[in-house]
Amino acid sequence: MPRRTPNGIPGRTIRLIRAVANYIEQNAGESLTLAHLAQRAHLSPAHLQRTFKSVLGVSPKMFHDAARLRRFKGGLKAGKSVLDAITDAGFESTSRVYGHAPRNLGMTPSAYRRGGEGQAIAYAVRETAMGSLLMAATDRGVCFAQFGENRQALIAQLQGEFPNASLTASLMAGSSELDAWIAALEVHISGGAPRPDLPLDLRGTAFQIRVWRFLLRVPEGNVLSYAELAAGIGAPRAVRAAASACAANRIAVLVPCHRVLRGDGGLGGYRWGIVRKRVLIDQERRRRSP
Repeated sequence: MPRRTPNGIPGRTIRLIRAVANYIEQNAGESLTLAHLAQRAHLSPAHLQRTFKSVLGVSPKMFHDAARLRRFKGGLKAGKSVLDAITDAGFESTSRVYGHAPRNLGMTPSAYRRGGEGQAIAYAVRETAMGSLLMAATDRGVCFAQFGENRQALIAQLQGEFPNASLTASLMAGSSELDAWIAALEVHISGGAPRPDLPLDLRGTAFQIRVWRFLLRVPEGNVLSYAELAAGIGAPRAVRAAASACAANRIAVLVPCHRVLRGDGGLGGYRWGIVRKRVLIDQERRRRSP
């Protein structure tokens, strides 16, 4: 009889699955279908799917996604551009790294006032060049990205924004897209790459959504005044309301409200601190320079 491990899975089966996992790791940048992996293992696709998950706790696809993500992050740390790292990791385009969430921007004020009721939100906290960052996402995209003093304070802020949502700390294997989004944003705020174009789940009033959408169209390295922002959305008299919409922005850097200055050219306010605002503007200007 085949020798069995304490969990009841034959040792031969475990060795086979580990060999498949090693193959995935070594070829993470390739397109690896379940049928291809099953053929290599001399198993049916359904049998491989079931056995792989019983041994490693995740499906072959999830393992492949995690392996690609590790390769992607390794490329970023090695100094590659985001685009080169994406290509080397085998993602077909930036949209594959940044998930498949539709760009369905905004929600009704009444839905937001319910505090995220019925929503599932995954989050992760990372240390970045600008301090602790918490990024959170629904199935539509990033809904929260903020800097804070520490993990506990950031989680408290997230709970305050979405008190009735189901909040889950993200594990890479369960949310590889979120981890990739944070990695891409880290490279940006450290000065190494342009702002990543991630799917966003913007939540606010109709006026706030107009302001945030306009800011997303402002080219990197450019700045404008609050008056120009108000005029740009077709509401030239709503300068204070436009400034308030910037202050209400809960998605740091990805919605670039740091590009808005006072009329006299002064930095004005910034929800995450004037020092961060100055650093972001200076980095963008350097990247734009020949």
